Amino acid sequence: MLGSKALFLHNWAEKQKRDFVRFDYTGHGQSSGDFADGCIGDWFRDACDVMRDLTTGPQILVGSSMGGWIALLMMRAMPERVAGLVGIAAAPDFTEDSILTRMTRAQRETLYRDGRIEEPSRYSDLPYLITRKLIEDGRRHLVMRSPLRATGPVRLLQGMADPDVPWETAARLATHIEGDDVRMILLRGADHRLSGEKELALLAETIHALPDPGE
Repeated sequence: MLGSKALFLHNWAEKQKRDFVRFDYTGHGQSSGDFADGCIGDWFRDACDVMRDLTTGPQILVGSSMGGWIALLMMRAMPERVAGLVGIAAAPDFTEDSILTRMTRAQRETLYRDGRIEEPSRYSDLPYLITRKLIEDGRRHLVMRSPLRATGPVRLLQGMADPDVPWETAARLATHIEGDDVRMILLRGADHRLSGEKELALLAETIHALPDPGE
């Protein structure tokens, strides 16, 4: 919730006099808990709790990377509460389609034997932790293997120079979602974070162009 995109949207929403909620999943950022104990299902429940306890009526969901996957799960679970969705380099099913596919046989053996492995991170000096629990729970929350109906407009912002989520993932997701207003917006040369000045301005324009559920 202290990331550049979240802070930017907080300030933008204040200027627009629009309600806005940002939060950290359990084990992330300002929230309590140990990241190693969490998984997709836990963080999905966090998001649903925030939706139910802190908001009323339909909402526009904005999710970046894993948050895009969580937003898609929410759209499927509580369609009546989702007025629209904006994915920022959304990474649906990444545990199965990205992490596992990139692992060597030795890494998989270590993961299933020890319950965890650590990989270098592009975004932190600390290693990126992958747990067996994360992988196994991820399989229970896949969204690309069964029909996924959009309940409102969907916008997918995707950098074409993203080393973590290829732009083809956004194309597959845009094709997979069943809806009347699903659009993919590709940004040539942009990376996974999509947090540059021009990219943040596009994010605000994209949300502003969606129907305001509060009106």
